Amino acid sequence: MGIMLKKPDNVAGSAAPAIIVGMFVSFGGVLFGYDTGTIGGILAMHYWRKLFSTGYINPKDNFPDVTASQSSEIVSILSAGTFFGALASAYVADIFGRRLGMILNTFVFTFGVILQTAATAIPLFVAGRFFAGFGVGLLSATIPLYQSETAPKWIRGAVVGCYQWSITIGLLIAAIVNNATAKRNDTGSYRIPVAIQFAWAIILVTGMLLLPETPRYLIKRGQNDRAAKSLSRLRRLDVDHPALIEELAEIQANHEYEMSLGRATWLECFRPPLLKRLLTGCGLQALQQLTGVNFIFYYGTSFFQNSGISNPFIISTITNVVNVVSTLPGLYLVEKWGRRPLLLFGAIGMSVCQLIIAIVGTAVDNDVSNKVLIAFVCVYIYFFASTWGPIAWVVTGEIFPLKARARCLGMTTASNWLLNWAIAYATPYMVNSGPGNANLQAKVFFVWGGFCVICTFFVWGFIYETKGLSLEQVDELYAKVDKAWNSRGFVPTVSFAEVQDLGGDVGRKASLADLEADAGRKKSVSHVEPEKGL
Repeated sequence: MGIMLKKPDNVAGSAAPAIIVGMFVSFGGVLFGYDTGTIGGILAMHYWRKLFSTGYINPKDNFPDVTASQSSEIVSILSAGTFFGALASAYVADIFGRRLGMILNTFVFTFGVILQTAATAIPLFVAGRFFAGFGVGLLSATIPLYQSETAPKWIRGAVVGCYQWSITIGLLIAAIVNNATAKRNDTGSYRIPVAIQFAWAIILVTGMLLLPETPRYLIKRGQNDRAAKSLSRLRRLDVDHPALIEELAEIQANHEYEMSLGRATWLECFRPPLLKRLLTGCGLQALQQLTGVNFIFYYGTSFFQNSGISNPFIISTITNVVNVVSTLPGLYLVEKWGRRPLLLFGAIGMSVCQLIIAIVGTAVDNDVSNKVLIAFVCVYIYFFASTWGPIAWVVTGEIFPLKARARCLGMTTASNWLLNWAIAYATPYMVNSGPGNANLQAKVFFVWGGFCVICTFFVWGFIYETKGLSLEQVDELYAKVDKAWNSRGFVPTVSFAEVQDLGGDVGRKASLADLEADAGRKKSVSHVEPEKGL
């Protein structure tokens, strides 16, 4: 196989345009990562605490602060916005298209940034975070959708994984900016980090104006000529090239077959055969949050500060650097090793790290324990960033049929944000001391470690191996293989275009196996009949 990721010899055209397009679109992850990353540092800024405090004095440093309930509201409201945004993304992506939809999504995000920048009290700041979250939610479902529908199958995992890499870059930039402005004694301490997001929005919108719509969306809308031109740009092939015509025909035939099984209503998504895929995607995205990663990036600065670490901003920056660097091996291994093995490896590694952090943090409280805590937080981040971080987006972006992809991807992303919101809201009550709080401190890592153990069993039982398959071949995989652990050696044999060309009766809602057999018989007859004529 070789070490490098290389385009297969039998694939015509160039993958470079689609890879470049996919990597640029992943820039939207910077908005996502930066917006979620800024709040942890802002909550620890002395000027912000004094300005936004409603009279509460934090007993740890006798300085004005927001209460645990206010902190929960401020952090979690973004996740509430993203939940509703993810659900709404299906309407936007199906009505306006993937490309124009992302432009509209960015304008919603920008409105939220404007409100946050102008805020000097909690209500307006919270409103701004909700609208920014709504825009992020819209984008978080549409970006992997666009990437999956444009990337070549042999490198699709790495391209979609770049979305998570961009999220980590956004988190890192947020940590650096927060560290640079934290000691300012004016509104610039928080307004500068917030307002920088205007730059990310301008870059994304400008680029999206130049990029093509996805060919699969255009096929879905019946605009076959435009789909051919779009795929021509992405594959660097003429519109009449046989390979391009074949790929388009397969996309169209697969879509027609899926439509013959039922229309893509919301209710249809909750019925077999789509239900199994939907539950897999929602479970995967929910568990990605329940690994506890956003506890570190939302509340890491405050947690390290309360643990007695002298410069929590620096530690937060270090964890973000680890996050960025560690994502890169995942982008390579997702195509070399596959989705299933990588997720299993990550779940086991995260479980071990979380439990070590919990045991050390609970049993010992000194400089040595702090160093061990920081070290294993970094090792944990490595396991997450190289596995569950990018691969959750990869898997959910490729397991749904075209007719329902936007709706199902919206719901799976919404499940991610629903758990994100729950964790963001509950964490201060779980970790902090004081009346009504659980005061778990480092013991909270027992909770995250337990969920990481559940992740291991979930991957084994529900995640299919989709490495190297086209989106249409993934449909065949789910139609033929009923157990996830039997999916690793799957070899696709169906050509939807061939079934259609040979007169397979798609309209009768036959099973895929029946259609394949029917097409095979007709193909055999077509080869035998000329011989009889001789």
